[in-house]
Amino acid sequence: MANFYDQSSPLWEEVWGEHMHMGHYGQKGDEKKSDVQAQIDMVDRLLDWGQVSAPTHVLDVGCGVGGSSRHIARRYGCKVTGITLSPLQCEHAKERSRLAGLADQTQFMVADALKLPFEDESFDLIWSMESGEHMPGKKEWLEECKRVLKPGGRFLMATWTHRDTEMLSCGHLSNENLDISKYYYLPEWVSCSDYKMIAQELSFTDIRTDDWTDAVRPFWPAVWRSALSWQGLIKTLRKGIETLRGARAVLLMIRGFNKGLIRLGLLTAVKQ
Repeated sequence: MANFYDQSSPLWEEVWGEHMHMGHYGQKGDEKKSDVQAQIDMVDRLLDWGQVSAPTHVLDVGCGVGGSSRHIARRYGCKVTGITLSPLQCEHAKERSRLAGLADQTQFMVADALKLPFEDESFDLIWSMESGEHMPGKKEWLEECKRVLKPGGRFLMATWTHRDTEMLSCGHLSNENLDISKYYYLPEWVSCSDYKMIAQELSFTDIRTDDWTDAVRPFWPAVWRSALSWQGLIKTLRKGIETLRGARAVLLMIRGFNKGLIRLGLLTAVKQ
C-alpha cells in the first residue's frame, strides 16, 4: 500500500493539490463551488459536526501530504502530528508545512496506525479523514487510538463504508466493493454501524454517527473529469500501471456511490 501511494500521490498533488480526500458539496450535494473549496469545506464541516472546540495536540491518522493537518493547525493554533505509511507523502508533507510557515506547529512521520509510536494519553483529538478503510483490524485500530487519547479526548473520523444492510463476509459484498479493494489495497469493508458497535465495546462515550454520502457524491465524477482532461491523461500515463489501476477504480467508486453500495460514514466518540 505504501508503494501505491508513493507512486500515485505526486499525480494527485499535481492535479488536486494538498487535500487527498473527498469534497463536501452541501448535504444534498447540490452546492455550486470549486472542487478544491469542497475539499476545504469537508474539513471544516467535519470539525463542526464533531463539535471540536480548542484542541492543543491533534493526531492526524493517514495524513497524506498534510492538507488537513495544516488546516487544523491554522484554525485552532494547535500542534498537529500526522502519520502515514508513505515515506514520499511524509516528505512532501514536511516540505509543504515548511513553505506554509507551519513547520513549528506540524510534524509528520512514517508510522503504523495499529502500532502508534506515542505514549498513552498524548492527544486530545484524533482526526482520521478517509483512512479507516485501510485499517486491517478496525477494533485494534480504535483501541490503539483510545490508548493515545487523553481522558475527555475526542476521536473523529470520516471513512468509506458499505451500506448497513450488507453482510461483513466478502462473499456478500458487491463486485464494486471487491474490485475497489483490489485496486486500492483495502482490507475487509465494514458498515458505520459496525464502527459504532466497536466504539461501544471499547467504552467510548458520546458516540455519534452520520452518513454524508449525498454530500460527497459529486466528487468522484469530478475526479474522473480531471483524469480525462488532456493534461490529466498524460500525467496518468506517465505514472505507470499502479496509477492506471487507480484510475479504473474511480469509475467503480462512481458506480458504487450511485448504487448506494458505498457510503461515507462518520463517527465521533469521547474517551472517558
